[in-house]
Amino acid sequence: MPRVSETDLYPPVKSFLEALGYEVKSEIGNVDVLAVRGEGPPVVVELKTSFSLSLLKQGVARQTITEQVYLAVPRWRGKSGWQAFKGNMGLCRRLGLGVLSVQLPGGQVQVHCEPAPFQPRQVKKRRAGLLTEFRAREGDPNLGGTNGKVVTAYRQDAERCLHHLADAGPTKGATVAKATGVSRATRMMADNHYGWFERVERGVYGLTQAGRQAVHVLGTVE
Repeated sequence: MPRVSETDLYPPVKSFLEALGYEVKSEIGNVDVLAVRGEGPPVVVELKTSFSLSLLKQGVARQTITEQVYLAVPRWRGKSGWQAFKGNMGLCRRLGLGVLSVQLPGGQVQVHCEPAPFQPRQVKKRRAGLLTEFRAREGDPNLGGTNGKVVTAYRQDAERCLHHLADAGPTKGATVAKATGVSRATRMMADNHYGWFERVERGVYGLTQAGRQAVHVLGTVE
């Protein structure tokens, strides 16, 4: 297909707005499209062949003219195109910008979101989960922004169990829980998420070869 240009987007957008009763003109000052209907607030549309940081900046800048600012881009193609479009649309909602897509060829214009103030919906369960992990984690063992393994409160508890078994040998889960202060010790050793633990007999756990190696790598704890 021939390469799409911003001028290809203008006729469909103009026709769409005119059908809504607007008078439409292009390139008014630094605005791509300006539409006026009666005494209502003007509508600004910025045209681009794809989403970009530059387009978002332009949209935010036009909000000093009117609250009715839209960004218009060609309609996406394929699943990956939709995923990218959906992500950009979410960002536009947060910025209070409207989004239009233009089907080329054909010229159909679709409104995906209207310009409006954004109020994020807080998920109490997610916040509670973060706070629970924050309070349970001892100290601050990670570097912010790390791409490596994150030391969670769960891992810290598993390491306490690991070191106790390294010192005491095979031990009952209840005894490990009492000695380490890890109330979920028995369940953690049974789940064996890190491959460190094995059940020696009913209710009694010891270390696997991987567990003994982990003790050597981690060293001793205070």
